[in-house]
Amino acid sequence: MTHSAMTHPAMTHPASARDDILAFAHLGDLHLTEGHLENARDFLAIVAQLGAVEGLDFAYLPGDNAENGLPEQYALVRQGLLGFSLPVHVITGDHDMEGGSLDAFHAGLGARPLPYATDISGIRCLFLDMCGPGTGGPDFRLGDAQLAWLEGEIQLAERDGLDCALFMHSYPADLKGEGEAVRVGHLVSQSRVRLVEMGHTHYNELANDGRTIFAATRSTGQVEEGPVGYAIAAIDGGVVSWRFKELAEPWPFVLVTAPADRRLAHDDGHRVRDTVEVRALVLGASAVTACEVSVDGGPWQAMTRADGDRRYRASIPWDAAARRLTVRASDAAGGTGQDVVEPATDRSRLPVSKGIGSDADSIGAWPEKGLLGTQLGPNRNGRHW
Repeated sequence: MTHSAMTHPAMTHPASARDDILAFAHLGDLHLTEGHLENARDFLAIVAQLGAVEGLDFAYLPGDNAENGLPEQYALVRQGLLGFSLPVHVITGDHDMEGGSLDAFHAGLGARPLPYATDISGIRCLFLDMCGPGTGGPDFRLGDAQLAWLEGEIQLAERDGLDCALFMHSYPADLKGEGEAVRVGHLVSQSRVRLVEMGHTHYNELANDGRTIFAATRSTGQVEEGPVGYAIAAIDGGVVSWRFKELAEPWPFVLVTAPADRRLAHDDGHRVRDTVEVRALVLGASAVTACEVSVDGGPWQAMTRADGDRRYRASIPWDAAARRLTVRASDAAGGTGQDVVEPATDRSRLPVSKGIGSDADSIGAWPEKGLLGTQLGPNRNGRHW
């Protein structure tokens, strides 16, 4: 298997290295059935909303695209994909295998075979198929060939000095193949995989194993907790940031990409000291008129953006007693948005893994980021869809 970039079949997008931040939108499992239903309408609304912004590398669909894996359901998925102005990466979920194969998935979406790898903004992005090697249902497997491919790609990234992001339908711990869960868990935890992006759970969740962040975005099609929306995630200089945007939330949308929040920090280099460079991504449909940073409710300091840079930046002093850092942005339409992080200051409080590639390392509720901590979904406490 070789490097190949898969995007929506109507588009061809070369690997991007425009700067040193990877930023993308993650839409939860669609579970589409019929075009008049709310999840299909929400999908089209999300596509239209993302079409109004700049600053993202791609959109990602984590599987369970069609509820029953039927051709007419993939026609609805394809209709939505055609509306994207962004590159789109789509992988498989267990519902895509409901018919016993992925033939309808590939025929309906024109998707190139998984797995594949592509370098985007200095990050090696690896897209996997957890479902095709299985027997249908949540029989998640990679198979020998794909597992060997993954090991090889991660080794190549190490050789090339690149961090990795892994895109798969569920946690590595959910793999059913003999020894696969342990093997992939060790592979991820001992490598430069900074982020694993997943669907399947139906709830928003972040886990930090002390080296890698695991991020699940809740379902678009089978919503059990909170209003519908999508996640924005970024990797900025090894720092992972993530925040859920409700569909009805007005612009602008702010994501602090550095420094790392204490809940997502995993490296001594992530700790703030006397001076910190604050970086933030601001997304919106109107021109940004101001972007500012404040520490613990203190004075606001202007942040600036250089030509060609997607982020606003400011270098600020950091007092050892400080706790919270807020970035707010205003736009020409009169909108205001903000994001808050609590930078890591104490090395002894950096997360330590309680498991390998599972929700054992979940950070729990974080309402400011859209994490309710209720785990309402088929994995844990929700309905049996």
